[in-house]
Amino acid sequence: MIRKISLLFVFAIAGMLCTTTKGRAQSTRRHYNAVAFDYFVLFNANSVIPHAEKYFPGKGAEFTKLWRSKQFEYCYLRSITNRYADFFKVTEDALDYTLRTMKLEMTAGDKKELLNAYLSLDLWPDTKTSMQKLKDAGIKIITIANFSPQMLRANADKAGITGMFNELVSTDANRSYKPSAAAYQLGMKKLGLKKDEIVFAAFGSWDAYGAKCFGYPTYWVNRFNLPMEELGVKPDGTSADMEGLLKFVLGTE
Repeated sequence: MIRKISLLFVFAIAGMLCTTTKGRAQSTRRHYNAVAFDYFVLFNANSVIPHAEKYFPGKGAEFTKLWRSKQFEYCYLRSITNRYADFFKVTEDALDYTLRTMKLEMTAGDKKELLNAYLSLDLWPDTKTSMQKLKDAGIKIITIANFSPQMLRANADKAGITGMFNELVSTDANRSYKPSAAAYQLGMKKLGLKKDEIVFAAFGSWDAYGAKCFGYPTYWVNRFNLPMEELGVKPDGTSADMEGLLKFVLGTE
């Protein structure tokens, strides 16, 4: 039920913005100069589960799922009502809601420690090698992520990949959240490139929908093997890991 409610907000925002290129003939030649990543393509969102499990044995997965769903639902609600807060604040509010919903309690210190799990996420096993292949091919790498600048930098520094990015782009730069067109626009602004030169790599199907509607060549790295949203708009490619993305970007399919 929570996921369904969250998706209603996604569709309400992104559906009005969709200017898909459906029906146009696609060029067989690719000239991609950059990849814009959602952060969860690179970092495992479920690496928060062991931290939650430490405090709530047997409930870590359930807790994390509700927490993550509420994070994004709050983004959609704040977008619709023009009441912006950065994603770390949204994450804290979603944590408080999750505690109340599941009737759980934490000390202030423990809550801070659990919240900081979002500053120290684990990389997916194929992240570093895949990013290096893109760098070696001359592809620019940025993020377009709802994560706050603090969250982006802390995770990149801990994982030792900060230097692999041309820029860590947070939608906080213009106080927006994906799937707003304003959020995706940041990629073009930061890179100085056209839409068709930038591949957007999505973690969530809703994000792939939003990016494709905006006009980016879009690839869905479907880490959790989830079904595609039934919205009449599909990404240009999809796979369960980064291998498919590399083939798509580098033209080795």
